[in-house]
Amino acid sequence: MSRIWQERLDHLKAVIEADVDRGDYYGAVLKIGRGDVVVFEEAIGHAYADRQRPLKKDDVFSLFSVTKAFTNVLMMKAIEEGRFQLTTKVKDVLPEFTGQPREEATFYHLLTHTAGMPGVWSPKPGMYLDRLDELFEESIANVHGATPPGERCDYSPLVNHVLMGTALVRTDPKGRNYRTLLAEDLFEPLKMHSTSMGLRADLNERHVRPDMRGTVPIKHLSRIIDGDHALFEDPQVEAPHVGCASTCGDLWRFAEMLRREGELDGVRLLSPRMVRLARKVHTGDKPNELYRGVALRSGWEVPPANQGIGFQVRGEGVFHHLFGQLSSPETFGNYGAGSTMFMVDPEADLSFSFLSAGVMTQAANIERMGKLSDIALSACL
Repeated sequence: MSRIWQERLDHLKAVIEADVDRGDYYGAVLKIGRGDVVVFEEAIGHAYADRQRPLKKDDVFSLFSVTKAFTNVLMMKAIEEGRFQLTTKVKDVLPEFTGQPREEATFYHLLTHTAGMPGVWSPKPGMYLDRLDELFEESIANVHGATPPGERCDYSPLVNHVLMGTALVRTDPKGRNYRTLLAEDLFEPLKMHSTSMGLRADLNERHVRPDMRGTVPIKHLSRIIDGDHALFEDPQVEAPHVGCASTCGDLWRFAEMLRREGELDGVRLLSPRMVRLARKVHTGDKPNELYRGVALRSGWEVPPANQGIGFQVRGEGVFHHLFGQLSSPETFGNYGAGSTMFMVDPEADLSFSFLSAGVMTQAANIERMGKLSDIALSACL
């Protein structure tokens, strides 16, 4: 039986409370499991800067780039079903994706952020980011390969997952749209009842509207709701890179499925072989160009990308990392826009989901999550 240092988990709560009191962020909901036991589940602080609305465990948050993890898992599922392979060139499924050097990219390159595509946040300035077909068309027309695939690791905020979302729709044997595909193939089997692509109407009342606090470089425009970031309130969004909303509990169930190597409550989505392959480092000693910039601006050592297939992986070494310093090398997970994260440490048998209010800068978020991850892992005896 896994042993837990309860006093250290009590300290974890106190540290988050101190962060919130200091104004680092408004509040957070955190859930941690070890083995099959939930060892920590708390809602701490508030939803907004005015401190009038305490957070609750079942609050719904915009996930930002954690959405990518859902797309990634559906890609792995499609590969296991034989719809295409990691080695399949993207142009063989999406024939519009031509022109050198991008047409040499495979789905493996997309999943490891090594496709050579530039790290753009929008395919075209000022466009709506709420419809998959338009995102695909504008990505094809306006975003061209910057380097040959495999040459470097450059985090793709949008294009890679627009391509993968489109590939999933085009190869879906049932002919479903992306929102339906996500719901039926991922959220419903995992009983993630408070998770949706787009802010489903029944989730609206519990939704914590994201406060970007000036940290996000672009607007997220919706064609049906006004506001610089109204995409996160739009129920019709179909954006495979940022469009999902969820609770901490639902995200934890997703992490639990991965901790259990593809199965949860008798429902299997992936094989253990796929999960084990995905949680290995696939980018050698290449840095991630996005985080190279973050590190240099912060005066940190530039870390290796340690990119897995669809996941960030901890890897070896001591450097600033979202998963801290105490996590095992195959610890893996994803994060979103300075506010959302999940991770799984196979060695510690730990699953960790974290959603927060008040978006932080990338460097501040890396330091915060590294700190909280280390405290949580130090409680695993």
